[in-house]
Amino acid sequence: MTTHATREMDRSHLTFLHWKVWFLSAMGIFLDGFDLFIIAVALPLIQKEFSPGPALLGLIGAAAPLGCILGATIFGRFTDRLGRRTILLIDLMFFVVFAGLSAIAWSAASLIVFRFLLGIGIGADYPVSSTYITENMPSRLRGRMLVGGFGFQALGMLSGALLGIIVLKLYPDVNSWRYILGFAVIPAIIILLWRLTLPESPRWLINQGKHEEAAEVASKMTGKKINIDAIKVSVHSTFRDLFSRRYIGRTILTACSWFLMDVAFYGVGLFTPLILASMAFSHGGDFIQQALSAIYGSTFTEVFLVLGVLICVFLVDHIGRIKLQTWGFFGMAIGLYILAASSLIHNPHQQLLAIFTGFIFFFITLNIGPNPTTFLLPAEMFPTHLRATGHGFASAAGKAGAAVGIFILPILKTTYGLPVTMLIMGSVCLVGFLLTAILGFETKGKSLDDIQRIEYEMNAAEVSLIYVQEDIKRLADDLKRVEGALHTALQEMRRFNKVKKSSGHE
Repeated sequence: MTTHATREMDRSHLTFLHWKVWFLSAMGIFLDGFDLFIIAVALPLIQKEFSPGPALLGLIGAAAPLGCILGATIFGRFTDRLGRRTILLIDLMFFVVFAGLSAIAWSAASLIVFRFLLGIGIGADYPVSSTYITENMPSRLRGRMLVGGFGFQALGMLSGALLGIIVLKLYPDVNSWRYILGFAVIPAIIILLWRLTLPESPRWLINQGKHEEAAEVASKMTGKKINIDAIKVSVHSTFRDLFSRRYIGRTILTACSWFLMDVAFYGVGLFTPLILASMAFSHGGDFIQQALSAIYGSTFTEVFLVLGVLICVFLVDHIGRIKLQTWGFFGMAIGLYILAASSLIHNPHQQLLAIFTGFIFFFITLNIGPNPTTFLLPAEMFPTHLRATGHGFASAAGKAGAAVGIFILPILKTTYGLPVTMLIMGSVCLVGFLLTAILGFETKGKSLDDIQRIEYEMNAAEVSLIYVQEDIKRLADDLKRVEGALHTALQEMRRFNKVKKSSGHE
């Protein structure tokens, strides 16, 4: 679907509307990071108040990611059908309502329900924010803008950790987790009001045949007068298209790599304060002081998430998405293996250094590679009519991995201990390394129209190859029939010769 409008948008310089679209989409991702990881700060306090067992504690942490699975799958599809702007508003309504209800939860069960419903809104924001940024940014800057927008997740996580420190300093009580969880309502309301002023994506409008509205938005976006006369109307698609011959390879790559990344990321990242409390800060002080020390340590390590994503912003359009994701997975595994090995060190100071080295290596390579690239790739690999659906499925797979990681880590920790648990998580990262290396498909430097055109050319080549294979098979069958006919003819000739010789002797 190449038009004058999309070409101008690909070549455009950044305007005020570009920055507005980018910032308000990125702020949704900020809330995603804040809300999904603020529970990590609150978990030690929630554990103290409700005294859940390992399985129930895992469910409290996993509730939002489980909701994300449903939200990303359903609203990813709705984003392609109803438009980007509509879902950008709906998902924040979930933020406002259920972040507030989570703060007044009266039991572990009620908290799980509210976090699950909040997760639906968080899951909805993944495909719509990524799609909205992807479709509106110039092609030469698309990777950086997507990664930069996704970097707001790390800022959200860091803000959550800082908020936890401030609240615990001002209100050092077990109940302070309620203020920590409820704070998300304030920025969510502000962002929701700002998003009311956003336009619809011109590419989605073009795909729907709404050429006048698309031309108006594209003109505002580029600062140039754009007229669109003939528009190709919407290409009808279904969820099943993700598993067709054309898309199955990229569906496996985007969904499985995101699943594996989030198993390790959420399993380790969400429980970083608890892991640090267990490994590094388990001696001395009362409960609140231990919780504060763990949150200080967690905040320090999460600074490297921000550093990692800043490095990715500069490298993603030079080195490429696939290389960053491949070696990022490898680096994550190394970091987790260092954490596992730290248990063998008996000197407390050296052990503390090893623990923080492992966490730093894990977090920085995570955000140089797999964390932003698994978010970026499905937004680029799928065409306009299937983009949010594909991204929604991939992010749902990621949140399924998050739920697995969050749920099993407390159980693995209780059953096998932290060193073995870190070894298992490191092995998960190695599987992600192999998967990306084998199935990787680079999109660096290509416009969305070029990627879609390459896709159709690849598909045509695949179809031609199938036809050639079928012709070869038919030719082989014909040769077998000819061989059979020749064999039969030779037998007849031998029989004839025998009869002739017998007649001559007589």
